[in-house]
Amino acid sequence: MNNQSRIFDFLYYQQQKFPKPDMLSAKINGSYQPISTNEVVNTVNKLSAALLKMGLSGNDFQVDNQDKIAIISKNRPEWLMLDLACLQTGIVLCPIYPTTNINELEYIFNDAAIKYVFISGEDILEKVNNIKYRVPSLKAVISFDEIPEVDHWHTIMQDIDQADLDKAEEIKSQIKAEHCATIIYTSGTTGKPKGVMLSHQNLVTNVLNSIKTFPFNENITAKALSFLPLNHIFERMASYIYISSGISIYYAESMDTIAENIKEVKPSIFTTVPRLLEKVYERIMSKGKELSGVKKKLFYWAVDLAEQYDSIDKGSLKYRTQLALANKLIFSKWREALGNNIECIITGGAACQVKLLRIFNAAQIPIYEGYGPTENSPVISVNCQFEGGSKFGTVGMVIQGQEVKLEPDGEICVKGPSVMMGYYKQPELTAETIIDGWLHTGDIGVFEDGKYLKITDRKKELFKTSGGKYVAPQPIENKMKESPFVEQIIIVGADKKFVGALIVPSLPNLKEWMYQKQIPFTTMQDAINNPKVLALYRELIESFNKFFNHVEQIKKFELLPNEWSIDTGEMTPKLSLKRKIIMEKYSEAIDRIYG
Repeated sequence: MNNQSRIFDFLYYQQQKFPKPDMLSAKINGSYQPISTNEVVNTVNKLSAALLKMGLSGNDFQVDNQDKIAIISKNRPEWLMLDLACLQTGIVLCPIYPTTNINELEYIFNDAAIKYVFISGEDILEKVNNIKYRVPSLKAVISFDEIPEVDHWHTIMQDIDQADLDKAEEIKSQIKAEHCATIIYTSGTTGKPKGVMLSHQNLVTNVLNSIKTFPFNENITAKALSFLPLNHIFERMASYIYISSGISIYYAESMDTIAENIKEVKPSIFTTVPRLLEKVYERIMSKGKELSGVKKKLFYWAVDLAEQYDSIDKGSLKYRTQLALANKLIFSKWREALGNNIECIITGGAACQVKLLRIFNAAQIPIYEGYGPTENSPVISVNCQFEGGSKFGTVGMVIQGQEVKLEPDGEICVKGPSVMMGYYKQPELTAETIIDGWLHTGDIGVFEDGKYLKITDRKKELFKTSGGKYVAPQPIENKMKESPFVEQIIIVGADKKFVGALIVPSLPNLKEWMYQKQIPFTTMQDAINNPKVLALYRELIESFNKFFNHVEQIKKFELLPNEWSIDTGEMTPKLSLKRKIIMEKYSEAIDRIYG
Protein backbone atom coordinates (compact mmCIF):
# COMPACT_ATOMS: atom_id res chain seq x y z
CA MET A 1 0.00 0.00 0.00
CA ASN A 2 3.05 2.24 0.22
CA ASN A 3 2.73 3.32 -3.42
CA GLN A 4 -0.44 5.24 -2.55
CA SER A 5 0.54 8.87 -2.08
CA ARG A 6 -2.36 10.62 -3.87
CA ILE A 7 -6.02 10.03 -3.09
CA PHE A 8 -6.93 8.73 -6.54
CA ASP A 9 -4.23 6.04 -6.16
CA PHE A 10 -6.73 4.23 -3.89
CA LEU A 11 -9.03 3.76 -6.91
CA TYR A 12 -6.32 2.14 -9.04
CA TYR A 13 -5.17 0.06 -6.05
CA GLN A 14 -8.69 -1.40 -5.85
CA GLN A 15 -8.83 -1.95 -9.63
CA GLN A 16 -5.52 -3.78 -9.60
CA LYS A 17 -5.98 -5.79 -6.40
CA PHE A 18 -9.71 -6.54 -6.03
CA PRO A 19 -11.88 -5.06 -8.81
CA LYS A 20 -15.47 -5.23 -7.59
CA PRO A 21 -18.78 -5.69 -9.40
CA ASP A 22 -20.40 -3.26 -6.93
CA MET A 23 -17.79 -0.67 -5.99
CA LEU A 24 -20.59 1.94 -5.73
CA SER A 25 -24.36 1.33 -5.65
CA ALA A 26 -27.34 3.66 -5.59
CA LYS A 27 -31.06 3.00 -5.56
CA ILE A 28 -32.67 3.71 -8.93
CA ASN A 29 -36.35 2.92 -9.63
CA GLY A 30 -36.73 0.94 -6.42
CA SER A 31 -33.61 -1.26 -6.53
CA TYR A 32 -29.87 -0.90 -5.94
CA GLN A 33 -27.91 -0.59 -9.20
CA PRO A 34 -24.23 -1.59 -8.87
CA ILE A 35 -21.35 0.18 -10.65
CA SER A 36 -18.18 -1.90 -11.02
CA THR A 37 -14.65 -0.70 -10.25
CA ASN A 38 -13.80 -0.74 -13.96
CA GLU A 39 -16.89 1.32 -14.82
CA VAL A 40 -15.96 3.85 -12.11
CA VAL A 41 -12.39 4.09 -13.47
CA ASN A 42 -13.65 4.65 -17.03
CA THR A 43 -16.14 7.32 -15.94
CA VAL A 44 -13.57 9.11 -13.74
CA ASN A 45 -11.06 9.21 -16.61
CA LYS A 46 -13.65 10.50 -19.11
CA LEU A 47 -14.85 13.10 -16.61
CA SER A 48 -11.25 14.20 -15.97
CA ALA A 49 -10.77 14.72 -19.71
CA ALA A 50 -14.09 16.59 -19.93
CA LEU A 51 -13.15 18.99 -17.12
CA LEU A 52 -9.85 19.78 -18.84
CA LYS A 53 -11.66 20.27 -22.16
CA MET A 54 -13.94 22.81 -20.42
CA GLY A 55 -10.82 24.91 -19.82
CA LEU A 56 -10.37 23.99 -16.16
CA SER A 57 -6.88 23.26 -14.90
CA GLY A 58 -4.57 22.85 -11.96
CA ASN A 59 -2.03 25.02 -13.82
CA ASP A 60 1.20 24.92 -11.83
CA PHE A 61 -0.57 23.28 -8.86
CA GLN A 62 -0.13 26.38 -6.70
CA VAL A 63 -3.38 26.62 -4.77
CA ASP A 64 -4.10 30.19 -5.95
CA ASN A 65 -3.76 29.06 -9.58
CA GLN A 66 -5.78 25.85 -9.27
CA ASP A 67 -9.30 26.24 -10.67
CA LYS A 68 -12.12 25.62 -8.19
CA ILE A 69 -15.45 23.91 -8.77
CA ALA A 70 -18.24 23.33 -6.26
CA ILE A 71 -20.48 20.35 -5.61
CA ILE A 72 -23.85 20.70 -3.86
CA SER A 73 -25.47 17.30 -3.88
CA LYS A 74 -26.77 14.52 -1.68
CA ASN A 75 -24.59 11.38 -1.41
CA ARG A 76 -24.54 9.38 -4.65
CA PRO A 77 -21.95 7.59 -6.85
CA GLU A 78 -21.52 10.70 -9.03
CA TRP A 79 -20.29 12.62 -5.98
CA LEU A 80 -17.23 10.41 -5.52
CA MET A 81 -16.62 10.11 -9.26
CA LEU A 82 -16.48 13.90 -9.63
CA ASP A 83 -14.25 14.08 -6.54
CA LEU A 84 -11.79 11.57 -8.02
CA ALA A 85 -11.82 13.31 -11.43
CA CYS A 86 -10.93 16.64 -9.79
CA LEU A 87 -8.25 15.01 -7.67
CA GLN A 88 -6.44 13.55 -10.66
CA THR A 89 -6.52 16.79 -12.69
CA GLY A 90 -5.39 19.23 -9.99
CA ILE A 91 -8.79 20.99 -9.93
CA VAL A 92 -9.87 21.85 -6.38
CA LEU A 93 -13.31 20.55 -5.39
CA CYS A 94 -15.19 22.65 -2.82
CA PRO A 95 -18.04 20.58 -1.35
CA ILE A 96 -20.97 22.59 0.03
CA TYR A 97 -23.86 21.39 2.19
CA PRO A 98 -27.26 21.42 0.43
CA THR A 99 -28.62 23.20 3.55
CA THR A 100 -26.12 26.11 3.35
CA ASN A 101 -27.98 29.42 3.43
CA ILE A 102 -27.93 31.85 0.48
CA ASN A 103 -25.57 34.39 2.10
CA GLU A 104 -22.96 31.76 3.01
CA LEU A 105 -23.29 30.21 -0.45
CA GLU A 106 -22.60 33.53 -2.16
CA TYR A 107 -19.63 34.17 0.16
CA ILE A 108 -18.07 30.73 -0.56
CA PHE A 109 -18.60 31.00 -4.33
CA ASN A 110 -16.89 34.39 -4.45
CA ASP A 111 -14.15 33.56 -1.93
CA ALA A 112 -13.13 30.47 -3.92
CA ALA A 113 -13.93 32.02 -7.36
CA ILE A 114 -16.03 28.96 -8.26
CA LYS A 115 -16.10 28.38 -12.05
CA TYR A 116 -18.60 25.52 -12.28
CA VAL A 117 -21.04 23.98 -9.83
CA PHE A 118 -22.35 20.41 -9.97
CA ILE A 119 -25.74 19.98 -8.31
CA SER A 120 -28.56 17.51 -7.66
CA GLY A 121 -32.22 18.49 -7.53
CA GLU A 122 -34.27 21.55 -8.47
CA ASP A 123 -34.26 22.97 -4.93
CA ILE A 124 -30.46 23.38 -5.10
CA LEU A 125 -30.69 24.80 -8.62
CA GLU A 126 -33.06 27.45 -7.31
CA LYS A 127 -30.56 28.42 -4.60
CA VAL A 128 -27.72 28.71 -7.12
CA ASN A 129 -29.90 30.69 -9.53
CA ASN A 130 -30.58 33.17 -6.71
CA ILE A 131 -26.90 34.05 -6.40
CA LYS A 132 -25.28 33.31 -9.76
CA TYR A 133 -25.53 36.89 -11.04
CA ARG A 134 -23.52 38.05 -8.02
CA VAL A 135 -20.74 35.52 -8.70
CA PRO A 136 -18.69 36.82 -11.67
CA SER A 137 -16.45 33.73 -11.82
CA LEU A 138 -19.33 31.26 -12.29
CA LYS A 139 -19.59 29.96 -15.87
CA ALA A 140 -22.27 27.26 -15.68
CA VAL A 141 -24.36 24.92 -13.55
CA ILE A 142 -24.17 21.18 -14.33
CA SER A 143 -26.69 18.72 -12.94
CA PHE A 144 -26.48 15.04 -11.99
CA ASP A 145 -30.26 14.84 -12.51
CA GLU A 146 -32.22 15.56 -15.67
CA ILE A 147 -33.39 19.17 -15.16
CA PRO A 148 -34.77 21.31 -18.03
CA GLU A 149 -32.39 24.00 -19.36
CA VAL A 150 -29.42 22.75 -17.32
CA ASP A 151 -26.49 20.78 -18.74
CA HIS A 152 -26.57 17.14 -17.65
CA TRP A 153 -23.24 15.76 -16.46
CA HIS A 154 -23.25 13.07 -19.19
CA THR A 155 -23.36 15.68 -21.95
CA ILE A 156 -19.97 17.13 -21.00
CA MET A 157 -18.40 13.69 -21.57
CA GLN A 158 -19.97 13.09 -24.99
CA ASP A 159 -17.18 14.08 -27.36
CA ILE A 160 -14.15 12.80 -25.48
CA ASP A 161 -11.57 11.12 -27.71
CA GLN A 162 -8.30 9.29 -27.07
CA ALA A 163 -6.23 12.50 -27.33
CA ASP A 164 -8.34 14.04 -24.51
CA LEU A 165 -7.84 10.92 -22.35
CA ASP A 166 -4.08 10.96 -23.04
CA LYS A 167 -3.87 14.60 -21.94
CA ALA A 168 -5.72 13.75 -18.69
CA GLU A 169 -3.33 10.83 -18.13
CA GLU A 170 -0.32 13.12 -18.56
CA ILE A 171 -1.66 15.64 -15.99
CA LYS A 172 -2.50 12.83 -13.56
CA SER A 173 1.16 11.75 -13.62
CA GLN A 174 2.22 15.27 -12.55
CA ILE A 175 0.03 15.44 -9.39
CA LYS A 176 2.13 15.32 -6.23
CA ALA A 177 1.26 14.45 -2.64
CA GLU A 178 1.77 18.06 -1.48
CA HIS A 179 -0.71 19.56 -3.97
CA CYS A 180 -4.00 20.95 -2.61
CA ALA A 181 -6.74 18.33 -3.05
CA THR A 182 -9.80 20.11 -1.69
CA ILE A 183 -11.01 23.21 0.15
CA ILE A 184 -13.70 22.48 2.70
CA TYR A 185 -15.59 25.46 4.07
CA THR A 186 -16.49 24.75 7.67
CA SER A 187 -19.82 26.28 8.61
CA GLY A 188 -18.81 26.44 12.26
CA THR A 189 -21.13 27.92 14.83
CA THR A 190 -19.99 31.53 14.52
CA GLY A 191 -18.62 33.93 11.92
CA LYS A 192 -17.95 33.49 8.19
CA PRO A 193 -17.08 30.06 6.78
CA LYS A 194 -13.36 29.25 6.74
CA GLY A 195 -11.85 27.37 3.78
CA VAL A 196 -9.74 24.49 5.09
CA MET A 197 -7.09 23.52 2.50
CA LEU A 198 -6.21 19.82 2.59
CA SER A 199 -3.51 18.24 0.43
CA HIS A 200 -3.34 14.71 -0.95
CA GLN A 201 -0.71 13.96 1.67
CA ASN A 202 -2.96 15.23 4.49
CA LEU A 203 -5.79 12.91 3.51
CA VAL A 204 -3.78 9.89 2.35
CA THR A 205 -1.71 9.75 5.56
CA ASN A 206 -4.87 10.09 7.66
CA VAL A 207 -6.54 7.24 5.74
CA LEU A 208 -3.51 4.91 5.93
CA ASN A 209 -2.80 5.68 9.60
CA SER A 210 -6.46 5.11 10.50
CA ILE A 211 -6.48 1.79 8.60
CA LYS A 212 -3.37 0.61 10.48
CA THR A 213 -4.55 1.82 13.91
CA PHE A 214 -8.21 0.75 13.98
CA PRO A 215 -7.44 -1.62 12.11
CA PHE A 216 -9.41 -2.04 8.89
CA ASN A 217 -8.65 -5.30 7.11
CA GLU A 218 -9.11 -5.68 3.38
CA ASN A 219 -12.58 -7.16 3.17
CA ILE A 220 -13.90 -7.58 -0.35
CA THR A 221 -17.28 -9.00 0.73
CA ALA A 222 -18.05 -6.13 3.13
CA LYS A 223 -20.58 -3.39 2.40
CA ALA A 224 -20.80 0.10 3.85
CA LEU A 225 -23.95 2.21 3.96
CA SER A 226 -23.21 5.88 3.32
CA PHE A 227 -25.62 8.52 4.61
CA LEU A 228 -23.64 11.14 6.56
CA PRO A 229 -23.07 14.05 4.15
CA LEU A 230 -20.01 13.58 1.93
CA ASN A 231 -19.57 17.34 2.21
CA HIS A 232 -18.21 16.65 5.66
CA ILE A 233 -14.66 15.30 5.79
CA PHE A 234 -15.62 12.43 8.14
CA GLU A 235 -17.77 10.57 5.57
CA ARG A 236 -15.50 11.48 2.66
CA MET A 237 -12.38 10.20 4.40
CA ALA A 238 -14.31 7.05 5.43
CA SER A 239 -15.16 6.55 1.73
CA TYR A 240 -11.45 6.60 0.88
CA ILE A 241 -10.91 3.93 3.57
CA TYR A 242 -13.68 1.82 2.01
CA ILE A 243 -12.16 2.15 -1.49
CA SER A 244 -8.68 1.23 -0.23
CA SER A 245 -10.00 -1.71 1.85
CA GLY A 246 -12.22 -3.19 -0.85
CA ILE A 247 -15.49 -2.37 0.93
CA SER A 248 -18.45 -1.71 -1.40
CA ILE A 249 -20.28 1.59 -0.83
CA TYR A 250 -24.09 1.66 -0.92
CA TYR A 251 -25.83 5.02 -0.67
CA ALA A 252 -28.92 5.55 1.47
CA GLU A 253 -31.73 7.27 -0.42
CA SER A 254 -32.16 9.90 2.29
CA MET A 255 -31.88 10.42 6.04
CA ASP A 256 -35.52 9.30 6.35
CA THR A 257 -34.95 5.91 4.69
CA ILE A 258 -31.86 4.82 6.66
CA ALA A 259 -33.71 2.11 8.64
CA GLU A 260 -35.22 0.63 5.48
CA ASN A 261 -31.94 0.86 3.52
CA ILE A 262 -30.03 -0.87 6.35
CA LYS A 263 -32.43 -3.84 6.08
CA GLU A 264 -31.95 -3.99 2.29
CA VAL A 265 -28.16 -3.54 2.17
CA LYS A 266 -27.29 -5.43 5.38
CA PRO A 267 -24.10 -3.36 5.82
CA SER A 268 -21.03 -4.49 7.76
CA ILE A 269 -20.09 -0.90 8.56
CA PHE A 270 -21.32 2.67 8.57
CA THR A 271 -20.37 6.00 10.10
CA THR A 272 -22.85 8.05 12.06
CA VAL A 273 -23.31 10.92 14.50
CA PRO A 274 -24.62 10.47 18.07
CA ARG A 275 -27.93 12.20 17.27
CA LEU A 276 -28.90 9.38 14.90
CA LEU A 277 -27.91 6.72 17.46
CA GLU A 278 -30.10 8.51 20.01
CA LYS A 279 -33.03 8.32 17.57
CA VAL A 280 -32.45 4.58 17.00
CA TYR A 281 -32.32 4.00 20.76
CA GLU A 282 -35.49 6.04 21.33
CA ARG A 283 -37.32 3.96 18.68
CA ILE A 284 -36.18 0.71 20.31
CA MET A 285 -37.24 1.89 23.77
CA SER A 286 -40.67 3.04 22.55
CA LYS A 287 -41.19 -0.46 21.05
CA GLY A 288 -40.16 -1.94 24.40
CA LYS A 289 -42.80 0.17 26.16
CA GLU A 290 -45.50 -1.34 23.95
CA LEU A 291 -44.69 -4.87 25.16
CA SER A 292 -46.61 -6.42 28.04
CA GLY A 293 -46.19 -9.15 30.64
CA VAL A 294 -43.12 -11.39 30.54
CA LYS A 295 -41.86 -9.92 27.25
CA LYS A 296 -41.77 -6.43 28.76
CA LYS A 297 -39.99 -7.68 31.90
CA LEU A 298 -37.39 -9.50 29.78
CA PHE A 299 -36.84 -6.42 27.61
CA TYR A 300 -36.11 -4.13 30.57
CA TRP A 301 -34.03 -6.84 32.30
CA ALA A 302 -31.83 -7.02 29.17
CA VAL A 303 -31.49 -3.21 28.89
CA ASP A 304 -30.59 -2.96 32.61
CA LEU A 305 -27.88 -5.59 32.13
CA ALA A 306 -26.55 -3.78 29.05
CA GLU A 307 -26.28 -0.49 30.96
CA GLN A 308 -23.68 -2.14 33.22
CA TYR A 309 -21.51 -3.34 30.32
CA ASP A 310 -17.91 -2.17 30.15
CA SER A 311 -15.39 -2.50 27.32
CA ILE A 312 -12.43 -3.08 29.66
CA ASP A 313 -13.93 -4.99 32.62
CA LYS A 314 -16.17 -7.63 31.07
CA GLY A 315 -17.77 -8.52 34.43
CA SER A 316 -18.22 -11.73 36.44
CA LEU A 317 -19.03 -15.13 34.94
CA LYS A 318 -22.61 -14.74 36.20
CA TYR A 319 -22.94 -11.33 34.47
CA ARG A 320 -21.47 -12.63 31.21
CA THR A 321 -23.82 -15.65 31.26
CA GLN A 322 -26.85 -13.42 31.81
CA LEU A 323 -25.73 -11.07 29.05
CA ALA A 324 -25.30 -13.99 26.63
CA LEU A 325 -28.90 -14.99 27.40
CA ALA A 326 -30.11 -11.39 26.91
CA ASN A 327 -28.32 -11.35 23.55
CA LYS A 328 -30.10 -14.51 22.47
CA LEU A 329 -33.57 -13.50 23.66
CA ILE A 330 -33.68 -9.72 23.14
CA PHE A 331 -30.69 -8.15 21.41
CA SER A 332 -30.73 -10.62 18.50
CA LYS A 333 -33.88 -8.75 17.34
CA TRP A 334 -32.02 -5.41 17.53
CA ARG A 335 -29.23 -6.84 15.37
CA GLU A 336 -31.82 -8.16 12.92
CA ALA A 337 -33.25 -4.64 12.53
CA LEU A 338 -29.72 -3.47 11.61
CA GLY A 339 -29.37 -6.14 8.92
CA ASN A 340 -27.72 -8.77 11.18
CA ASN A 341 -24.33 -8.10 9.65
CA ILE A 342 -22.84 -5.14 11.57
CA GLU A 343 -19.15 -5.49 12.32
CA CYS A 344 -18.66 -1.91 13.43
CA ILE A 345 -20.32 1.50 13.56
CA ILE A 346 -18.04 4.51 13.89
CA THR A 347 -19.45 7.65 15.49
CA GLY A 348 -17.97 11.13 15.59
CA GLY A 349 -18.81 14.81 15.19
CA ALA A 350 -20.10 15.23 18.77
CA ALA A 351 -19.93 13.43 22.10
CA CYS A 352 -21.85 10.16 22.29
CA GLN A 353 -23.70 9.29 25.50
CA VAL A 354 -21.77 6.63 27.43
CA LYS A 355 -25.06 4.91 28.25
CA LEU A 356 -25.72 4.32 24.53
CA LEU A 357 -22.19 3.01 23.96
CA ARG A 358 -22.63 0.54 26.83
CA ILE A 359 -26.04 -0.69 25.64
CA PHE A 360 -25.23 -1.09 21.93
CA ASN A 361 -21.84 -2.73 22.55
CA ALA A 362 -23.41 -5.10 25.09
CA ALA A 363 -25.98 -5.96 22.40
CA GLN A 364 -23.07 -6.98 20.10
CA ILE A 365 -23.59 -3.90 17.93
CA PRO A 366 -20.03 -2.55 18.21
CA ILE A 367 -19.86 1.25 18.23
CA TYR A 368 -16.50 2.99 18.24
CA GLU A 369 -16.24 6.69 18.97
CA GLY A 370 -13.52 8.73 17.25
CA TYR A 371 -12.50 12.36 17.12
CA GLY A 372 -10.86 14.93 14.90
CA PRO A 373 -11.51 18.29 13.24
CA THR A 374 -11.62 19.04 9.50
CA GLU A 375 -8.27 20.81 9.98
CA ASN A 376 -6.64 17.41 10.71
CA SER A 377 -8.18 15.53 7.76
CA PRO A 378 -9.89 14.68 10.29
CA VAL A 379 -8.99 11.75 12.60
CA ILE A 380 -6.85 12.42 15.68
CA SER A 381 -7.97 9.47 17.80
CA VAL A 382 -10.36 6.53 17.71
CA ASN A 383 -11.52 3.69 19.92
CA CYS A 384 -10.07 0.57 18.29
CA GLN A 385 -11.33 -2.94 17.53
CA PHE A 386 -8.60 -4.90 19.33
CA GLU A 387 -8.77 -6.05 22.96
CA GLY A 388 -8.11 -3.09 25.29
CA GLY A 389 -8.32 -0.63 22.40
CA SER A 390 -11.56 0.96 23.56
CA LYS A 391 -12.74 2.85 26.63
CA PHE A 392 -16.27 4.24 26.90
CA GLY A 393 -16.48 7.97 27.55
CA THR A 394 -13.24 8.63 25.67
CA VAL A 395 -12.49 9.19 21.98
CA GLY A 396 -9.88 6.45 22.06
CA MET A 397 -6.20 6.28 21.30
CA VAL A 398 -4.23 8.73 19.17
CA ILE A 399 -3.79 7.15 15.73
CA GLN A 400 -0.33 6.20 14.45
CA GLY A 401 1.79 8.88 12.84
CA GLN A 402 0.52 11.76 15.02
CA GLU A 403 1.64 13.48 18.19
CA VAL A 404 -0.80 14.99 20.65
CA LYS A 405 0.02 17.34 23.53
CA LEU A 406 -2.22 19.14 25.99
CA GLU A 407 -1.64 22.82 26.71
CA PRO A 408 -1.68 23.98 30.37
CA ASP A 409 -5.38 24.92 29.96
CA GLY A 410 -6.09 21.42 28.56
CA GLU A 411 -6.35 22.44 24.89
CA ILE A 412 -5.65 19.52 22.56
CA CYS A 413 -2.87 20.19 20.03
CA VAL A 414 -1.88 17.80 17.25
CA LYS A 415 1.19 17.58 15.03
CA GLY A 416 1.72 15.31 12.03
CA PRO A 417 1.25 14.83 8.29
CA SER A 418 -2.55 15.22 8.46
CA VAL A 419 -2.48 18.83 9.72
CA MET A 420 -4.03 21.09 7.06
CA MET A 421 -2.09 23.31 4.65
CA GLY A 422 -3.91 26.28 6.21
CA TYR A 423 -7.05 28.39 5.78
CA TYR A 424 -7.56 29.62 2.22
CA LYS A 425 -6.64 33.32 1.87
CA GLN A 426 -6.42 33.69 5.68
CA PRO A 427 -2.70 33.58 6.62
CA GLU A 428 -3.28 35.42 9.95
CA LEU A 429 -5.91 32.93 11.06
CA THR A 430 -3.66 30.06 9.93
CA ALA A 431 -0.78 31.48 11.99
CA GLU A 432 -3.04 31.70 15.06
CA THR A 433 -4.21 28.10 14.62
CA ILE A 434 -0.98 26.32 13.65
CA ILE A 435 1.92 27.33 15.92
CA ASP A 436 5.32 25.66 15.37
CA GLY A 437 3.57 22.88 13.44
CA TRP A 438 1.04 22.23 16.24
CA LEU A 439 -2.63 22.52 15.28
CA HIS A 440 -4.57 24.09 18.16
CA THR A 441 -7.97 22.37 18.01
CA GLY A 442 -9.93 24.58 20.42
CA ASP A 443 -11.06 21.39 22.22
CA ILE A 444 -10.23 20.77 25.86
CA GLY A 445 -9.24 17.27 26.90
CA VAL A 446 -7.44 14.92 29.27
CA PHE A 447 -5.75 11.53 28.90
CA GLU A 448 -7.32 8.68 30.88
CA ASP A 449 -5.04 5.80 31.89
CA GLY A 450 -2.29 7.64 30.02
CA LYS A 451 -3.57 6.60 26.58
CA TYR A 452 -7.29 7.25 25.99
CA LEU A 453 -8.12 10.81 24.98
CA LYS A 454 -11.23 12.29 26.57
CA ILE A 455 -12.81 15.54 25.35
CA THR A 456 -14.16 17.60 28.20
CA ASP A 457 -15.32 20.69 26.29
CA ARG A 458 -14.83 23.24 23.56
CA LYS A 459 -12.46 26.00 24.63
CA LYS A 460 -14.82 28.62 23.21
CA GLU A 461 -17.82 27.08 24.96
CA LEU A 462 -16.35 27.23 28.46
CA PHE A 463 -17.88 30.18 30.24
CA LYS A 464 -17.44 32.02 33.52
CA THR A 465 -20.27 32.79 35.87
CA SER A 466 -20.39 36.28 37.39
CA GLY A 467 -18.69 34.69 40.41
CA GLY A 468 -15.64 34.00 38.23
CA LYS A 469 -16.09 30.19 38.19
CA TYR A 470 -15.56 28.26 34.93
CA VAL A 471 -18.37 26.00 33.70
CA ALA A 472 -18.05 23.39 30.91
CA PRO A 473 -21.53 22.97 29.42
CA GLN A 474 -21.03 19.75 27.40
CA PRO A 475 -20.64 17.22 30.25
CA ILE A 476 -23.78 18.64 31.92
CA GLU A 477 -25.75 18.46 28.64
CA ASN A 478 -24.58 14.92 27.88
CA LYS A 479 -25.56 13.70 31.34
CA MET A 480 -29.00 15.35 31.16
CA LYS A 481 -29.66 13.76 27.75
CA GLU A 482 -29.56 10.36 29.44
CA SER A 483 -33.08 11.16 30.63
CA PRO A 484 -35.81 9.88 28.27
CA PHE A 485 -37.66 13.17 28.88
CA VAL A 486 -34.88 15.37 27.46
CA GLU A 487 -34.73 15.57 23.65
CA GLN A 488 -32.28 18.51 23.49
CA ILE A 489 -30.65 20.85 25.99
CA ILE A 490 -28.32 23.81 26.09
CA ILE A 491 -26.63 25.11 29.26
CA VAL A 492 -26.45 28.90 29.73
CA GLY A 493 -24.99 31.19 32.37
CA ALA A 494 -22.06 33.20 31.00
CA ASP A 495 -21.54 36.22 33.30
CA LYS A 496 -24.65 35.26 35.30
CA LYS A 497 -24.97 34.35 38.96
CA PHE A 498 -25.93 30.72 38.26
CA VAL A 499 -26.27 28.06 35.59
CA GLY A 500 -29.54 27.76 33.67
CA ALA A 501 -30.85 25.47 30.93
CA LEU A 502 -33.07 25.60 27.85
CA ILE A 503 -34.69 22.19 27.44
CA VAL A 504 -36.63 20.71 24.52
CA PRO A 505 -38.73 17.86 26.00
CA SER A 506 -39.01 14.49 24.26
CA LEU A 507 -42.53 14.68 22.84
CA PRO A 508 -43.42 10.92 22.74
CA ASN A 509 -42.09 10.25 26.26
CA LEU A 510 -43.72 13.33 27.76
CA LYS A 511 -47.06 12.48 26.09
CA GLU A 512 -46.88 8.95 27.45
CA TRP A 513 -46.12 10.23 30.98
CA MET A 514 -49.02 12.70 30.80
CA TYR A 515 -51.35 9.94 29.62
CA GLN A 516 -50.35 7.74 32.58
CA LYS A 517 -50.87 10.64 34.98
CA GLN A 518 -54.26 11.38 33.35
CA ILE A 519 -53.15 14.87 32.30
CA PRO A 520 -54.80 15.77 28.97
CA PHE A 521 -52.35 16.61 26.16
CA THR A 522 -53.43 19.26 23.65
CA THR A 523 -50.32 21.00 22.32
CA MET A 524 -46.66 21.04 23.29
CA GLN A 525 -47.02 24.74 24.15
CA ASP A 526 -49.74 23.92 26.67
CA ALA A 527 -47.84 20.94 28.03
CA ILE A 528 -44.67 22.92 28.84
CA ASN A 529 -46.75 25.41 30.85
CA ASN A 530 -48.54 22.72 32.85
CA PRO A 531 -47.53 22.92 36.55
CA LYS A 532 -47.27 19.11 36.83
CA VAL A 533 -44.97 18.92 33.80
CA LEU A 534 -42.81 21.73 35.21
CA ALA A 535 -42.64 19.83 38.52
CA LEU A 536 -41.52 16.68 36.63
CA TYR A 537 -38.61 18.59 35.05
CA ARG A 538 -37.70 20.25 38.36
CA GLU A 539 -37.43 16.79 39.97
CA LEU A 540 -35.45 15.55 36.99
CA ILE A 541 -32.92 18.38 37.28
CA GLU A 542 -32.58 17.82 41.03
CA SER A 543 -31.81 14.14 40.41
CA PHE A 544 -29.03 15.05 37.92
CA ASN A 545 -27.59 18.02 39.87
CA LYS A 546 -26.00 15.62 42.36
CA PHE A 547 -23.51 14.58 39.64
CA PHE A 548 -22.08 18.11 39.48
CA ASN A 549 -20.41 20.53 41.84
CA HIS A 550 -22.38 23.44 43.25
CA VAL A 551 -21.30 25.94 40.56
CA GLU A 552 -22.32 23.58 37.72
CA GLN A 553 -25.78 22.74 39.08
CA ILE A 554 -28.80 23.96 37.10
CA LYS A 555 -30.82 26.37 39.23
CA LYS A 556 -33.53 27.41 36.73
CA PHE A 557 -34.72 26.22 33.34
CA GLU A 558 -37.14 27.00 30.52
CA LEU A 559 -38.95 24.37 28.47
CA LEU A 560 -39.24 25.02 24.72
CA PRO A 561 -42.00 23.62 22.47
CA ASN A 562 -40.10 22.98 19.22
CA GLU A 563 -37.18 20.69 18.43
CA TRP A 564 -34.02 22.36 17.08
CA SER A 565 -33.04 21.33 13.56
CA ILE A 566 -30.88 22.14 10.55
CA ASP A 567 -33.92 23.52 8.69
CA THR A 568 -34.81 25.95 11.47
CA GLY A 569 -31.17 27.04 11.76
CA GLU A 570 -30.21 25.91 15.28
CA MET A 571 -28.04 22.96 14.20
CA THR A 572 -25.09 22.58 11.85
CA PRO A 573 -25.34 19.99 9.04
CA LYS A 574 -23.39 17.54 11.20
CA LEU A 575 -26.05 18.00 13.91
CA SER A 576 -24.05 20.06 16.40
CA LEU A 577 -25.84 22.85 18.27
CA LYS A 578 -25.26 26.41 17.07
CA ARG A 579 -25.06 27.90 20.53
CA LYS A 580 -24.83 31.50 19.42
CA ILE A 581 -27.92 31.19 17.21
CA ILE A 582 -29.95 29.39 19.90
CA MET A 583 -29.03 31.99 22.51
CA GLU A 584 -30.04 34.84 20.18
CA LYS A 585 -33.25 33.13 19.06
CA TYR A 586 -34.35 32.27 22.61
CA SER A 587 -33.03 35.38 24.35
CA GLU A 588 -36.48 36.02 25.88
CA ALA A 589 -36.53 32.56 27.46
CA ILE A 590 -33.00 33.16 28.82
CA ASP A 591 -34.16 36.55 30.17
CA ARG A 592 -36.98 34.74 32.02
CA ILE A 593 -34.42 32.42 33.65
CA TYR A 594 -32.44 35.40 34.95
CA GLY A 595 -35.35 37.83 35.27
